[in-house]
Amino acid sequence: MNYKLTAAQIQDQIKENLSHHFGIGPEAATDEQFYKATAGMVRDLLVRERNEFFERAGRTGTKMVYYLCMEFLPGRSLRNSLYNLGLETPFREALSALGVNLESLYEQEVDAGLGNGGLGRLASCFLDSLASMGYPAMGYSLRYEYGIFRQKLVDGWQTELPDFWLPSGRIWMQEIPESSVEVHFDGHVEEHWDQQYHTVVHKDYTSVTAVPYDMFVSGKDGRGVSVLRVWKAQSSEFDMKQFNGGNYMRAVEQGAMADIITKVLYPEDNHLEGKSLRLTQQYFLVSATIQDIIRRHLYSHSTLDDLPACAAIHLNETHPVLAVPEMMRIMLDECGYTWEAAWDIVTRVFAYTNHTIMAEALECWSEDLFKLRLPRIYQIVEEINRRFCAEMHARGVDGYKVGRMAPLNDGYVKMANLAIVSSHSVNGVSRLHSEILKDSLFHDFYTEMPEKFQNVTNGIAHRRWLCQANPALSDLLDSLIGNGYATDARQLEKLLAYQDDTDVLKQMLEIKHENKVDFSNWVKRTTGVSVDPDSIFDVQAKRMHEYKRQHLNALHILSLYQQLRENPNMDFTPHTYFFCAKAAPGYYFAKQMIRFIAALAKTINNDPRVNQKLKVLFLENYSVTMAEHIMPAAEISEQISLAGTEASGTGNMKFMINSAVTLGTLDGANVEIHEAVGDENMILFGMTTPQVAELKTTGYHPNVILQNNPVARAAVEEIRSGFAGIDFRDLVDSLTNVDPYMVLADFDAYAQAQKKAVALYNDRLHWMKMGLINTAMAGRFAADRAIREYAENIWGASPVPEQNS
Repeated sequence: MNYKLTAAQIQDQIKENLSHHFGIGPEAATDEQFYKATAGMVRDLLVRERNEFFERAGRTGTKMVYYLCMEFLPGRSLRNSLYNLGLETPFREALSALGVNLESLYEQEVDAGLGNGGLGRLASCFLDSLASMGYPAMGYSLRYEYGIFRQKLVDGWQTELPDFWLPSGRIWMQEIPESSVEVHFDGHVEEHWDQQYHTVVHKDYTSVTAVPYDMFVSGKDGRGVSVLRVWKAQSSEFDMKQFNGGNYMRAVEQGAMADIITKVLYPEDNHLEGKSLRLTQQYFLVSATIQDIIRRHLYSHSTLDDLPACAAIHLNETHPVLAVPEMMRIMLDECGYTWEAAWDIVTRVFAYTNHTIMAEALECWSEDLFKLRLPRIYQIVEEINRRFCAEMHARGVDGYKVGRMAPLNDGYVKMANLAIVSSHSVNGVSRLHSEILKDSLFHDFYTEMPEKFQNVTNGIAHRRWLCQANPALSDLLDSLIGNGYATDARQLEKLLAYQDDTDVLKQMLEIKHENKVDFSNWVKRTTGVSVDPDSIFDVQAKRMHEYKRQHLNALHILSLYQQLRENPNMDFTPHTYFFCAKAAPGYYFAKQMIRFIAALAKTINNDPRVNQKLKVLFLENYSVTMAEHIMPAAEISEQISLAGTEASGTGNMKFMINSAVTLGTLDGANVEIHEAVGDENMILFGMTTPQVAELKTTGYHPNVILQNNPVARAAVEEIRSGFAGIDFRDLVDSLTNVDPYMVLADFDAYAQAQKKAVALYNDRLHWMKMGLINTAMAGRFAADRAIREYAENIWGASPVPEQNS
């Protein structure tokens, strides 16, 4: 499928695009215009490859995979597409002949504002792997106009600004207006009975049009193309009567309300309007998507009876779980299926991935809000609930247990319960996480339907996070072990043969230092702050949340600052700590954590007694592109969540494959990283999950720990007195009175782990050997492996047969 283009052909097409779209020749074009001309050409190539790939999938009867997620985080598309298509070299030559640097065009692209964190990045990694392995797949999400937000710190406080990404990003999208569908909200349901069937009429509803836009993800060597279809909301009607009567605002009100649906990802929901908008977004996504899937299926099949054999629909977290009652609605109300026949099909086609251990993070919707906004869907959920509870009671299950499992109970629609009841497979995303689901969070379900529960440990698109983000290391690997690891990540283990090769270790040290210099220059260019590339680069890059314990890291840094302030001449290996994180707009405590880190950075970086040895940076507006700069430069990977709270993590895998050493707890996928590299190539600290549970049971008293730890106590007391002139009483009160994520319990172990890290780091060859082993053993965390497990064990899917088969 890979198109073989010469530099001359590429040059001619770019010239034609410049002339057609901008009316200029290459001598007058700006980098932005060259970028759009080049991106448009690559997009058109991907459209052609997609058409050919999907046509072959249909002709061979290959099962489709539909992946539903509230967010995708694809980052930039141009470099990824050219690399996967094998066209980076001829494009570079063609542009160079026109006096243009391809790297400059990469910098013209903004990150797509379609996601926020690990959930969305995982979904994007999966699209890459699905295409690379030849599985026909479509991702579905919403076309957010402003993404989640652009983060700006104002006096250390996170401020949310609109993320204007579409002017640059829409070049990668193909609008498909003829595939638009209508989505209905509100109204009321009338029921009519006759002797043959039960008819449901949904009346006086609000109608919103869902317009699809397609983005394309090429697989490695052009084997396949995944499609990401994102929906834009727009009004279905314009009230001409109101407009002609002079009521202009009323005339456009409906359109404005429709547009709001796809304005922002994860609107703040600590008020009723925010909750209503989130529910509206979720139903809008799944209704448009399920209508699209059914229409696609019926285009080539005469019935939905064979849908489970032809399609797998995957629910990534609870956000798209309303797809289940929506498919039931269509099959019952529009296709004439009986309940039993429709339910049999639905439960064979849907599978669900859970990404959170914390019960408070599982979505629940007020029954009153749900019934008001989605009256027909509420009826169907009510019937799913009635039938499930009746089945459980008939099997003799305890009533209290049935109540805990019920999708509808205590005045709430419980989305995780609905997902488990309706899916044929439920999986966690690391081995520890999956065991916790079975042993505690979903234990009631596991005891009644153990056959549903599986594990698929998360994975990353290693071609992006190693081959593209770290080309110098990738080139070295190619010279040592060949380039087969690009398609088979387990071949990275061949690198183990060089773990005692001093020349190789020195080359890797040089590459790491060059990456640190490049990142330091990027930091200087983007923030104005100078960073010492000879210091230890210690990075914690992830969503800002108490359970991820950025405040443990910050508290320890404050204790180091106190020691250096008292003894500036003490032996101290220069250390730079980087934080990158966004807090949810309504998460006050997480914003306080950011504010404290910002105050800590300002204080330390401006103190001449210490700032040549210790520096702290909070990098605003963390994104995929920032991660691609920071991952190859990082040396310590901070994965310090409280054991039993992180489902998996994928940042830990990206750092690992780039030769950083994990400093972390036995939580999430850290457990499996530890199994891969061993005690000697990872720096472990802190309580295990059983120890955390035992401490909670016997009683945890943070104040007692604080009194017995003078280092931690001194740091907390300095915060209590008003650090940098700012009142952080909320932070102190939480640590000393509640400490829900046991920061103080693990503080001493963390401090010792940091000392151990520095001691290991000072033997540079030994440290690099640790890094080499981490890279070598990272193959098991490739998204290709995860997709293969999903396909074989959950979806029952196979790749499209090759052309010559």
